[in-house]
Amino acid sequence: MKNIIKPVKGTRDFYPEEMSIRTWLYDKVRHASEVYGYQEYEAPLLETIDLYAAKSGEELVKEQSFVFPDRGGELITLRPELTPSLTRMVAQRQHQLVFPLRWWSFGPFWRYERPQKGRAREFFQWNIDLIGVANPEADAELVAIITTFFRLVGLSPDQVTILVNDRRLIDGELKNIGITDDKRPDVFRLIDRRSKMQPSVWEAYAIDMGLNIQQFQDLISILDNTDLWKKSPELEIFFEALEALNASPFVRFDANIVRGLDYYTGIVFEAQDLIGEVRRAILGGGRYDNLLADVGGKPLPGVGFAMGDVVISLILEKTGLLPKETGKTPAPLLITVFDQEHLIHSLALAADLRQKGLKVATYPQPDRLSKQFKYADRMGYNIVVILGPDEINAGKVTIKYLQTGEQTEIDLDNSANLIQEMLELNTPS
Repeated sequence: MKNIIKPVKGTRDFYPEEMSIRTWLYDKVRHASEVYGYQEYEAPLLETIDLYAAKSGEELVKEQSFVFPDRGGELITLRPELTPSLTRMVAQRQHQLVFPLRWWSFGPFWRYERPQKGRAREFFQWNIDLIGVANPEADAELVAIITTFFRLVGLSPDQVTILVNDRRLIDGELKNIGITDDKRPDVFRLIDRRSKMQPSVWEAYAIDMGLNIQQFQDLISILDNTDLWKKSPELEIFFEALEALNASPFVRFDANIVRGLDYYTGIVFEAQDLIGEVRRAILGGGRYDNLLADVGGKPLPGVGFAMGDVVISLILEKTGLLPKETGKTPAPLLITVFDQEHLIHSLALAADLRQKGLKVATYPQPDRLSKQFKYADRMGYNIVVILGPDEINAGKVTIKYLQTGEQTEIDLDNSANLIQEMLELNTPS
């Protein structure tokens, strides 16, 4: 027996069961996006590495990107994130687009990371952005979209939270304790890693970076100050807007949230789960007011976030919120085949019902009716149609609803309307 070739490390096979969950998640993402008026878009799966080199940070470019030369020698990468592609697209048609711009997308991404539970090398990601508005109410709208999504999938503030900070606020506080401009990006990365390192290791990392003991102690005081947000006029407006948007129960301030990517310039936020022993980031985002100019466009303010499908799926599975019935057929109706002679009649009936708007499958070959009924039950069909010689001669079809065992005979000519009525009456909502 030959060995079965395994999938590439860090990728996933989506059998119908898994695919139905992914589709369900996509539908929730679509609803949360479109209820706020956002338009769906897509960008290339391949980009030049130059697009990310100056915008996303060295770690993403040098350690996490799948990079290869094309036949012309240009370095190409499988996209590790979408915001640089978005800003490139906006810059290309900046004079044609209508602002403010509200766009969203859900597609595949790749990062060269160590595969583990909650982290894959290939994943699907929801990206949503508002471009052309600089006020804190725009930031609040993006966070409100997150809370809308959480409510749609059944998550509560006891299970997930959204932590918010303002990088401008922290930048000012770092300046006050003597952190020079050239060191500030490194200190932002230090802050971002606080929750991922042991306290002693994190302190040693800070000292090695060049912070003295007083600066380190002052930094701890800044990061542990839960009232620090009151120094930020933008955050005061932001939290007031969240109240109006009915999003406040999910949100709180945390000075440790700075986000690792270099292009964030203002309010930043990160959603985390509260049900695991170790908190995991579900999504992250924030304000990026300089990125459009970095890719050649005219300066425009922007705010957005991204959510991968892996962690949120694990959380929804743990909380019992994923759909229970998965991998079932999308067609509620199966037409049986009596024998080879009457197969053509089953095909013709299926075609007629499809033309009248029904989703229909035909059993692909003659077989015992008991076997066809068993197949229909396992695949999740609601109704089975029997079309044998007796029915054909009488101009009838026999309909059986599998969940109740109810069976009835109806006129062939009016079968589409009667079947539709039966589906509406008996299909679970």
